[in-house]
Amino acid sequence: MTGRREGDLSGADVIRAPFGRLPDGRMVEAITLVNGAGMQATMISLGAAVQSVLVPGRDGVMADVALGHADLRPYLDQPQFLGATVGRVANRIASGRFTLDGVLYQVPVNDGPNALHGGPSGFDKANWEVLEITRDPVGVTFGLTSPDGDQGFPGALQVTATYTLTEANALCVDYRAETDAPTLVNITNHSYWNLAGEGAAGGAMDQLLTIQAEHFLPTDAGAIPTGEIRPVAGTAFDFRTPVRICERVRDARDEQIRIGRGYDHNWVVAPRPALEVQRVARVEHPGSGRVLELLSNQPGLQFYSGNFLDATSMGKAGCLYRMGDAIVLEPQQFPDTLNRPAFGSLRLDPGETYHNRMVFRFSVAATR
Repeated sequence: MTGRREGDLSGADVIRAPFGRLPDGRMVEAITLVNGAGMQATMISLGAAVQSVLVPGRDGVMADVALGHADLRPYLDQPQFLGATVGRVANRIASGRFTLDGVLYQVPVNDGPNALHGGPSGFDKANWEVLEITRDPVGVTFGLTSPDGDQGFPGALQVTATYTLTEANALCVDYRAETDAPTLVNITNHSYWNLAGEGAAGGAMDQLLTIQAEHFLPTDAGAIPTGEIRPVAGTAFDFRTPVRICERVRDARDEQIRIGRGYDHNWVVAPRPALEVQRVARVEHPGSGRVLELLSNQPGLQFYSGNFLDATSMGKAGCLYRMGDAIVLEPQQFPDTLNRPAFGSLRLDPGETYHNRMVFRFSVAATR
């Protein structure tokens, strides 16, 4: 990538470059963060999305472990939330309806009878503004104004998405939001990960997954939680110790696997949001030794096994993305919480600040 360099600090760098133009002529920008160890992460302003993440393996060879497109057009023609910031309310809202302060709201449905990831024109479709670029550590902050009534949600929302790359090979993501009227907020990141590399044969299903949770949320046929909080023990949803995803992802004996065509469920990692992050998941690719640890301050973790990647879009390596080619780990509050008070609350009032912090920490495992 070529572009304007924003500084050089012990090998660290920030590169700002055009990524393409929207049909209305607005420029989509790409910001590449490089640390002193050589790790790189590129984010684009469309959807404040992760476009690529380059990390080394055990042999020192770099691989791009995040699914994404090489240019702008596929993001517009075949949107699949690749790397995107999703909101104002991530995940699903049953029937697209909720009540706030006695008022019934209807938001657009875009996933069968339900609303998904903020609706058909959610945050992933917006071209965010580059607000700030930092050098120590390298980072970028994108900003977005979501007006009152945007996709049916009340209150004008000011949102920022800050990506920071540390010298310890951690990509930190901080979502913050403030409102001028009571509203509901649940923002997350929808990056698809394949630690073998985004164009590697075989996909991500042979990778080892650990999720630090003793319960998960079963869903109905529309992927809406039933309200039950079910123990993972003795089920295909028990990842408390490392398990190859392929061992259970097609286990048709489990009704929940049949409903989701694999995994597309929320794990309960804590009862409520926390002030500090804790480790909630770990992924390892035995072949390369690459490891991804996810730390989060959110109570829920949505694990999606790429069940609906359908070979309709091409990735950066020139390969069609297919079912199981990557996994998604989305720290968030529980799906449909706004219709299930027992799950907590998504409410944000004026004077409060919403904050979802996640850390994607990369390393290399010792030889097994």
